[in-house]
Parts: sequence; structure tokens; C-alpha cells
Amino acid sequence: MAIELTCPECATRRADASQPCPTCGAAPVRPEDKRGREEEVRDQDLQPYVTLRYIARLFKILAILMVVMLIGEVVTGLVTEGQGALITLLGEATRLLVLAGLMWGGGDITLLLIDAGHDVRVARIILGRIHSELSKRSERTDRAA
Repeated sequence: MAIELTCPECATRRADASQPCPTCGAAPVRPEDKRGREEEVRDQDLQPYVTLRYIARLFKILAILMVVMLIGEVVTGLVTEGQGALITLLGEATRLLVLAGLMWGGGDITLLLIDAGHDVRVARIILGRIHSELSKRSERTDRAA
């Protein structure tokens, strides 16, 4: 019976856990080995972070709007003032590009916070499952003794 999972060594998809990994050559995964199984943490277990996703989108949209405003300002300045406005436009362009970059970076940092939150949540879920399994084994050992 072929069980699809991710390789515990290189994290690539393995179509058959009973065969060596075609990417890194890792040994076949035994049925009792739970590493790399897809069902370790379900999507329903993760918190959605809807608000942070909206904030990330807002930052990125603001960055795009700033670049569009910059283009409009450059065109308007060149049409109304001609080459005399180049020095002023260069300063404004630098300022707006830096601000747009900061906004885009703020969106990326927000997405990074979401990923970090998911990582912490996954770690807590897995640790809880490990603790539960160890407690069950301890109870079985106590009953057997």
C-alpha cells in the first residue's frame, strides 16, 4: 500500500513511503514513523489571521498607489514646468520610492508575522499531541505494572 507523504529529510513529496526518496535517497519510511505525514496539523487547526492579511494587502496597495502617484507627479511636473522641474522631481521621486518600498516591506513583514504565528500554533499542536501520547503510554505502563 503506497502512502503519499513529504520526505522527513528533504521535505519533497514522496509518492510511495515504502520506497527510498528519489530526491535525497533517504530510507523508506516505516508505517509506525509519523514524520512527514500530511495529517499532522490540519488547516482547521490554524488560526486564519484575517485582519493581518487585510493589513498586508493594504500596505501593498498603498505602495502601488504611491508609485502611480509618482508617475502622475513626474508627468504633470514635466508638462507644466518642463526640464526646470527635474531637480525637484528627482527629490520627490526618491522620497516616494522610499516610502513605497517601506509600505511594500510592511506588507511583507505582516505576512511574515502570519507565518510565524502559524509556526508557533503548529508547534503547540504537535507538542500537545506528543504530551497526550506520552500520557497515554505512561498510563498503559502503570496499568501493566
